[in-house]
Amino acid sequence: MTRFFSELYRETLTVSLPLFRIMIPVIIVVKVLEEIGVIGLLGQLLAPLMATLGLPETMGLVWATTIITNIYAGLIILYNLTDPSSFTTAQMTVLGALILMAHGLPIEGRIAQRTGVRLRSVLLLRIGGGYVMAWLLHLWYSTANYLQTPAQIFWQPQPQPEGLWHWLLSQLESLLAIQVIIIVLLVVLKILKMIGIERFIQAILRPILKLIGIGKQATTIALVGVTLGLAFGGGLLIKEAQSGKISKRDIFAAITLLGFFHSVIEDTLLVMLIGAHLSGILWFRLVFAMVMTWLMVKFMDNTSKEFQQRHLVR
Repeated sequence: MTRFFSELYRETLTVSLPLFRIMIPVIIVVKVLEEIGVIGLLGQLLAPLMATLGLPETMGLVWATTIITNIYAGLIILYNLTDPSSFTTAQMTVLGALILMAHGLPIEGRIAQRTGVRLRSVLLLRIGGGYVMAWLLHLWYSTANYLQTPAQIFWQPQPQPEGLWHWLLSQLESLLAIQVIIIVLLVVLKILKMIGIERFIQAILRPILKLIGIGKQATTIALVGVTLGLAFGGGLLIKEAQSGKISKRDIFAAITLLGFFHSVIEDTLLVMLIGAHLSGILWFRLVFAMVMTWLMVKFMDNTSKEFQQRHLVR
């Protein structure tokens, strides 16, 4: 037991310190950007794209807020701007797709960058991929006249108290929650490894990951990211990626997959509560993520080392 907790302590430091060194400065920068109006400017730039997705232009501000901050902040803006019950289920699913594919990019993009993936490729895939997926969903729903009934809203976010002190307390609570989750995650992974279930899980995932071009050594990264998300599992992702046991190709493939499909339980349920349909935010998203990852791995395999170093991986 002494050895177990000693190893757990060392692993907790190894995972947590790099993650918090990323998150704390980025959280401060994001707050500054929010205060000086950068989110509003980004919302204006995204507004014209919303019409091509069958959404009001004001949803550009919702997506911009989500991209820079997080899903919860984006949903608060959504309720401040409009009554979500006036949307159809199809519209809420399209908006949900945008939110799920591109959110919290300053933090999640920096985490992906620390694993060795170029930030420019992360941003292009997350934002561009989010728009493409939302456009395909809009095309499908409008052509098939599917999910055109009013959205059923099951939850409304509570307005957050204003002021710097309340913001600071909220961030400290979030960081504490992440630390607790990291410790629990490491304990669970150690137990799974001790009793052999980790190998069993890898054996189940291996055929699927191999199909889209992800190697065996990246299975842990994929498992953590898909279930917990890039923010919660970020420290472990960095630790695994920097261990030297995983190729740059596998890291790029895993981060690409997770950019499209992560935190599948929490985020999916959250977006469902505002009326989005599982057909788009889970099943179509899963297929889209697998196809896009496969395409990007094939694209990487057919580019020069110089191109990969400049645009894809470090």
